[in-house]
Amino acid sequence: MKPLEGLLVLDFAQFLAGPWAATRLADLGARVIKIERPGGGDICRQLYISNLSLDGDSTLFHSINRNKQSYAADLKNPDDLAKVKQLIARADVVIQNFRPGVMERIGLGYEACAALNPRLVYGVVTGYGPTGEWVEKPGQDLLAQARSGLAYLNGNADQPPLPFGLSVADLTASAHLVQGLLAALVRRGVTGKGGLVEVSLLESILDLQFELTTTFLNDGGKAPERSAINNGNAYLGAPYGIYATADGFLALAMGSILKLGELLELPALAAFSDPQTWFTRRDEIKRLIAAHLATQPTTHWLSRLEPADYWCAEVLSWEKLWRTDAFKTLDWEQPITREDGPTMRTTRCPITIDGQRFKSPLGSPRVGQHTAKIQAEFGL
Repeated sequence: MKPLEGLLVLDFAQFLAGPWAATRLADLGARVIKIERPGGGDICRQLYISNLSLDGDSTLFHSINRNKQSYAADLKNPDDLAKVKQLIARADVVIQNFRPGVMERIGLGYEACAALNPRLVYGVVTGYGPTGEWVEKPGQDLLAQARSGLAYLNGNADQPPLPFGLSVADLTASAHLVQGLLAALVRRGVTGKGGLVEVSLLESILDLQFELTTTFLNDGGKAPERSAINNGNAYLGAPYGIYATADGFLALAMGSILKLGELLELPALAAFSDPQTWFTRRDEIKRLIAAHLATQPTTHWLSRLEPADYWCAEVLSWEKLWRTDAFKTLDWEQPITREDGPTMRTTRCPITIDGQRFKSPLGSPRVGQHTAKIQAEFGL
């Protein structure tokens, strides 16, 4: 039995942050019904990555919305809205990520839903919170990254601000939403009452930076200074970063520069005996290391560093990673199949409980695929 079996989740959300939170709950056993507009459904169905599609929907949609049912409803239609309210009265969790005020105008804001179902846990994702001067700005991942300061941490000192290569604001907000929903469900188990859980892309991506922003807050507001050579973290000294070797790339984390010099047979590093210089003169140190590492293949350096337990790793592509025994041990992939439709490969839930890894073979639904079945089941 999965830990969330018996819970009913209504997923009104679109794109990534909200739907991915609902998928994680589904991974853990909850029944998730995706409420979509008739016809087009979730806009993400037509949001493509590398133009990949399957059975009329983007592979992005398939991966984000696996293991769900779809109920089609026009929320501006009084009859459809009344049926959805009946579902809300039976639900444990509602998730939505419309701009502030949209669900309230429809009549499905938190207060209205809590009146229908006092035990309901209601989750909301916004771009920048429910109030403030940015409340109407689009809550899109790249835009949230741009406003959060994160882009000034990536790349070398001579490069412009760089975004993450992932939808890191959406994904972090999604994880925070799941944490909040589960906490509210635990509280409901004690008090019998539901509650409102709110997260925003901006707050989540600020929380992601807590290590560095705490330094900023306690260092006189001094702006982070990225290393000019192989920057890995604006607040960490040498050798932290990724270096080219003769045939690939090697990551070096925190460690003694003196010990590194001995292991690499790079005597020039002995001049930096004061650990303070590992930060104040990090670019000078990194230049020496970079030039030296480029002379030999990655395996040569690993053979010197790993036996001494110096923190290092080969930089792997997905192709190389997939071939390693370490990756194969994770059993990371799973096939998912749409009902009466095609199969695609994707990833599994990363959480293991009591030794159980959670997989589900059920793919994403077509728009409204389960409407009739759900209406019959709930007497709508």
